Amino acid sequence: MKFNVSAEMGYEIRSAGTLILNIHALRTPTQAVLEETFIVDPYVKVEELFSVNGENRIIRLEIEEQGVLNITYKATVDNNFEIKDHSTREEILIGKMDPLVLPYLYPSRYCQSDKLFRLAHNLFGHIENPFEKVVTLTSWINKNVEYRSGSTNAQTSAYDTVTQQTGVCRDFAHLGIALCRALTIPARYFTGYAYQLEPGDFHACFEAYIGDEWILFDATKLVPLNGLIKIATGRDAADTAIANIFGDILFTSMLVKCELADENFMPFYL
Repeated sequence: MKFNVSAEMGYEIRSAGTLILNIHALRTPTQAVLEETFIVDPYVKVEELFSVNGENRIIRLEIEEQGVLNITYKATVDNNFEIKDHSTREEILIGKMDPLVLPYLYPSRYCQSDKLFRLAHNLFGHIENPFEKVVTLTSWINKNVEYRSGSTNAQTSAYDTVTQQTGVCRDFAHLGIALCRALTIPARYFTGYAYQLEPGDFHACFEAYIGDEWILFDATKLVPLNGLIKIATGRDAADTAIANIFGDILFTSMLVKCELADENFMPFYL
């Protein structure tokens, strides 16, 4: 399915500095960027960088003059989302995992899987099939954590979300990742554009590595999985921030859209 995505962001530049953005749709074997434009007004030096593992497209802007900076990104993306039966997938032993996957087993800044080990095993340790484990824990998060805008902040971790039982999409994703890792299932943070998300915004969910494949899950269940356009993945939100600001630069506005460019869309949820 084809989608038109866009992000408009405004900044007040108070002094020279650097802005690093992560808003470009990722090119993957199942996601093709058919066309895109990136406009910076007024013009500043722009450099596109790629992460070591290829899961982020980073834009670095060097800003020297004070004033107002407006950024517009637009793209048409073809998302070849495959609906598969994962129920027969078997757990991969750590000794046979691809070394590139191993970092997604470890605790990270927002996903303290070591602190949630006992909870994860008490609730889901009895489930033998790894796919069913993740489906069950995702549903548990959805039922036991209230989605409430503005209820958390940039310091909120998976451990905080369990105790507070409230959060936004990033908190749901962090908790899903932490519980997966506590169950020895590699998991990583996913950020992207989301079709049918109201109001429009960037969206966070997670991918779990099951049977030698990354499978997408969304504990919020706010949008269809086949309506998500990937921007980046990482250990947690710290690796996939939409913007990192260095200098006296003030974020002032943002407008995010994801619209269907095809017909006959059939939403898919887990």
